[in-house]
Amino acid sequence: MGNRKAVRAALGAALTVALVSAPAMAQRQSAQDLRQQQAAEIPVCKKPLGTISVLEPEHGVNWWSGHQLPEPSRLIKVFVSRSRCFTLVDRGAGMAAAQNERALAADGNLRRGSNVGKGQVKAADYVLVPDLISQNSNAGGNAVGGLLSGLVGGRAGQVLGGLNFKKKTADVVLTVTDVRSSEQVALAEGSAKKTDIGFNARGNLFSGSGLGAAGVGGYANTEIGQVITLAYLQAYTNLIAQLGGLPEDASAANPMQALRVTRAARMLANAKGTGKAVRDLEPGMLLYPTGQKEGAMWEVEDELGNRGWVNSTSTELAR
Repeated sequence: MGNRKAVRAALGAALTVALVSAPAMAQRQSAQDLRQQQAAEIPVCKKPLGTISVLEPEHGVNWWSGHQLPEPSRLIKVFVSRSRCFTLVDRGAGMAAAQNERALAADGNLRRGSNVGKGQVKAADYVLVPDLISQNSNAGGNAVGGLLSGLVGGRAGQVLGGLNFKKKTADVVLTVTDVRSSEQVALAEGSAKKTDIGFNARGNLFSGSGLGAAGVGGYANTEIGQVITLAYLQAYTNLIAQLGGLPEDASAANPMQALRVTRAARMLANAKGTGKAVRDLEPGMLLYPTGQKEGAMWEVEDELGNRGWVNSTSTELAR
């Protein structure tokens, strides 16, 4: 009889512990799910950081087509468009179509008033390139030891740079370059594995209204595609965090474009043309504006460091 009471008491205590622990466990699980869900969300910016074009890496192999995946640039363009962190400019098929329209306009084949011609293309402030991280055992712990250079072992089902198709893992990198200065202003890494998609695959990112509706279905409905997506999304999120300090106007923040002298002229000591001339200028010489202007007169420096004023009508933008 005493044993039965002891057993009932023990069972009651265990049930009480379970009932008390259940809410705490549910809260922990809910918090974990929330963190995973947030990790699978495309970051959104309050205002654009500039204009950007997305290109494929120049080296390596076309690893995506063998696995029925679109180009990785198309996936990154979805991130860029939905994040509103950049104004996206097309340097691919859309640009080729635009050039065809300009050719039609130049040949006189478009209707009057079409307003298609030179001087209308918006410049890219930055170029973004998605790539894979090379698995380099000599990288000293740095994952960016080298970038993708080809198939390892020559079999697409094995290891390819930062992808392991058998284990379903991906290590990727995104780089952003300033087109005016050629400076690499940011580099961000991302990694993901098959177990990371357990929760995220049920979320909005891979739903019919998510990537599946954006023309990059292969990244939404295959395991390796989802792993690659999460890796690039992590890299893109890290990238946006790095780029938070970019200037609002990348064009104004960079040095002004050089001028080329078009006819014989003089560099003057001041904008009024009084005083001794600093030097004579010959056609073809390059001058570098300081940003100071008075009417048609621009303050410039030459390649020797001489500073003075020149009439802008004697120069043109160097291309």
